[in-house]
Amino acid sequence: MTAKFVADVGGTNIRICQVEGHKLVNIKKYLCVNFPTIEDAIKHYFSEMPDVEFSYGCIAIACPVIGDWVKMTNHTWEFSIEQLTAGLGLKWLGVINDFTSVAHSLPVLSDEQKVQIGPGTPKQNANIAVFGPGTGLGVEHLTFTEKGWKALDGEGGHVDFAPNDENEFAIWHYLKKKLGHVSAEEVLSGRGIVHIYEALAEKNQQAAIYADPAQITEKALSQECELCVETLQQFCKIMGSFAGNLALNLAAYGGVYIGGGIASRFVEFISNSKFRARFEDKGRFRHYVSNIPTFIITEPDHGLLGAAAYLQQNFKG
Repeated sequence: MTAKFVADVGGTNIRICQVEGHKLVNIKKYLCVNFPTIEDAIKHYFSEMPDVEFSYGCIAIACPVIGDWVKMTNHTWEFSIEQLTAGLGLKWLGVINDFTSVAHSLPVLSDEQKVQIGPGTPKQNANIAVFGPGTGLGVEHLTFTEKGWKALDGEGGHVDFAPNDENEFAIWHYLKKKLGHVSAEEVLSGRGIVHIYEALAEKNQQAAIYADPAQITEKALSQECELCVETLQQFCKIMGSFAGNLALNLAAYGGVYIGGGIASRFVEFISNSKFRARFEDKGRFRHYVSNIPTFIITEPDHGLLGAAAYLQQNFKG
């Protein structure tokens, strides 16, 4: 049988699955370091299903995709899309940035695959925004066109960090001295949690005991460390302000979504934080954002879902 596949490629893991209609089946995860090339990894997946003939596919990969040659940012793999298509014996192959894939997953997420934080109702086919605090800070917008959904690429994670309270001014000053330029990514990422923690420790004249974002988060959620709790609360506030900025940037009446590997780990904490209050705290334009919904993506395979949605929309057979 002729089949379709999608892959989600990060610096550490590659996840591959078969697409059957609107379903993802036979999901496998491999370590990238176990394969010399991406072609070897995908061929290994194909070999595990000898009765399936894969002819079409889409790869979402963690690096810029401009032209035929693709070179990963945080791994050694690099390849020609044309040569990879031929090497895999495919009739069609799409290769997109991993956050483009995340954006394409948004219109197909079910209510069980996301959690809404605060009020708001999405408007059908309206612009959507998504950002993802993780190793870095990915940002994307999605807009509806006569040909379907179109992702608007950019480097929104590297915009300037804009402080909004005394703690955030202290964080900005701390990072200005340390880094020279303070981008949003330096506070909304794994290392961003550490940066906030260190800056607040300095402000409060306390010792910074922890240097790992997972430790700081764990101590905050267990209420074991007051400074860690303050750090995570500040992280949520900054996240809310940033989300509100994205809503203003492109009239995101379809909603603002949070992906990435961090926020889904403490959904309840975010829900009880000042995230939504900060999202709506836009002065004279509070009314503009007050009915825009905000969501946390809880589906772990949303990268594969987005690649499948992109394949469905762009491959016409």
